[in-house]
Amino acid sequence: MHTHTQPGSQAEPSLNPTAPQAEAAPAADHAAAELVLREARRLHKAATSGQLATSLPILRRLLASQVLTGISLPELSRQSALVQRKHLLRLLAIEAGHASWEDYRRALDTLCADQLEHFDIAHQGAGHLNLWFSTLAEAQAHAAEQGGRAVRVGQQAVVLIDR
Repeated sequence: MHTHTQPGSQAEPSLNPTAPQAEAAPAADHAAAELVLREARRLHKAATSGQLATSLPILRRLLASQVLTGISLPELSRQSALVQRKHLLRLLAIEAGHASWEDYRRALDTLCADQLEHFDIAHQGAGHLNLWFSTLAEAQAHAAEQGGRAVRVGQQAVVLIDR
């Protein structure tokens, strides 16, 4: 947990000991990994932006996934410069069901970029209402009944309807 410090000094929030180190750019034949690294860059820029509407959703995800611990959302918002790319890589790994960025990175070598379509959901169909569900199973059940395709996004899922 966040520890008390002397007045005027600043303590960095406790980071999970398995926090990943950012890697150098992947080889050109690793399209899935490149897509994840690009998404981490986009999230990093959003998390450290001065606009609350842009940064707070990302900061909430970091706290909810326990990538960053011992710091409150308001404090993290004030000190958003503490957020590093490695934190976002770990967040994406956890949201994809992996324990660490290193595990996720190895798994990405077995995937093609098309299997990571959930990264495009926020950018595609932004003007359309989408059906969101708490679990992938709920989304799949709805899609089976009503049509569309269920896609996991973090801990939740969305049903996309081809337009």
